[in-house]
Amino acid sequence: MTQLRNTSDVPVAVYAVSGDFCRIFAEDMRGLYLLSFLLTGNRANAEQCFVSGLEHSIGANRVFKEWARSWARRTIIQNAIRMMQPTRQRSASLASAEVELSEIEAKLTPVIGLNTFERFVFVMSVLEGYSDQDCKTLLACSRTDIVRARLQALRHMAMSEQTTMTDVAVAASGFFAQQRLAAKTA
Repeated sequence: MTQLRNTSDVPVAVYAVSGDFCRIFAEDMRGLYLLSFLLTGNRANAEQCFVSGLEHSIGANRVFKEWARSWARRTIIQNAIRMMQPTRQRSASLASAEVELSEIEAKLTPVIGLNTFERFVFVMSVLEGYSDQDCKTLLACSRTDIVRARLQALRHMAMSEQTTMTDVAVAASGFFAQQRLAAKTA
């Protein structure tokens, strides 16, 4: 957002401040936590990722206020990448990582059951709408790795006996649809 000063026509950039990020994390707590959970695969890591996402957002370089929501989501993703270090070579499955799942978490079991790298690619590219280029840059791999991992994730989820892709899409849509729109327009 650009504001004009009364004394001149020079546009002044408005930057997000720590209060803006605190408000965003409070308003979007459920969606940001779910993003953390889907990426990390368990509650303890998700909580740590969420809290460090808030801390990093507050202490980040200056960000335009209009981009603050997208920046918060990207910070969560970057923290999850640092925490989980998803690479094609180190990928493991977390299918039995959570014993007690909430109703929404139970519907997302096929996503959590993906190996780490495929889960990151699926969440980032399908749910968050990141381009293959952004995914390959953030995950430090090739575009081919991204395409293969996404295809493998979609195959795995399509063959899942526990739920259908429709269940996953419905469970995740409330958390991701609005934010994805904001990310694409930022």
